[in-house]
Amino acid sequence: MFSGATNLSLDVKGRLAVPAKHRDALLVQSAGNVVLTAHPHGCLLLYPRPAWEPIEAKLTGLSSFNPQTSAIKRMIVGQADHLELDATGRLLVNPVLRKFAKLDKEVMFVGQGSHFELWDIEAWDAQLATLMGEGNLELPAELEGFSL
Repeated sequence: MFSGATNLSLDVKGRLAVPAKHRDALLVQSAGNVVLTAHPHGCLLLYPRPAWEPIEAKLTGLSSFNPQTSAIKRMIVGQADHLELDATGRLLVNPVLRKFAKLDKEVMFVGQGSHFELWDIEAWDAQLATLMGEGNLELPAELEGFSL
C-alpha cells in the first residue's frame, strides 16, 4: 500500500526521483516497471505495471462508439507511458504529460493505496484550500457512516 505525500522536484530534464521507501516497494512489486498516465482531475497517475494491466484491459474493453468512454480512453490509455525506474530510482516524465498536468519544478507525490498521484504543487495547494475552505463537506453516499 502506497501512502503519504512528499514534496519533490523535477530536474531540468523532467526526471523525478521516487522516494526510497516507495522505490523499494516498486522494485519488489514490478521490478521498477511502472505506467504514468493522465487523470481527468489534472494530475498524473503512477501505477506499478501489474496494478495497471487490469485497469488498461477494462478501459480498452469499453465501447468505442460512446463519445464519453472514447474520450476517457484517449486521455488515460492514449497517454499512458510505460517506464522503468533508472539505476538511481528516477522516472522521466515525458513533455506531453508534464504539459497536461502543468508540472514545472515543484510537485507533490501522493500515495493512493495501489498507485500514486503526481500534482503540480500549486494545483495541489489550491485543491486542499478548496476542500478545507468549504467547511461543510458533503460526503458521498459510500462514506456515510464511515469514521476515522
